[in-house]
Amino acid sequence: MKSIMKNTTLAILTLSATFFVGCNEQKGVIEDKKEATKDAIDHRKAVVDTAAKDAKKQTDIDATVEKAKIEAKKDAAQAQLDADKKKADAQAAFEKAKLDAEKK
Repeated sequence: MKSIMKNTTLAILTLSATFFVGCNEQKGVIEDKKEATKDAIDHRKAVVDTAAKDAKKQTDIDATVEKAKIEAKKDAAQAQLDADKKKADAQAAFEKAKLDAEKK
């Protein structure tokens, strides 16, 4: 009877130890999975952050180019208006000179 009791106790202890080792392994797997998930999320956050920084840089570049185009158009329009003013002055001077010539 003692032998059976000893074997039963030993079997129960073995099963308990196996159960606890199994639980610890499962907890370790769960912890590893959690860490892997957190690492993947951190990596995606870094990718999103980099993409946002790149998009901001590109937007700044695009804005600088657009501002330069606007400034160039303004300068071209002002140059044309200055030329139109000179043309109007020249035309008026020509017409005055023509009138003076006709009076003589």
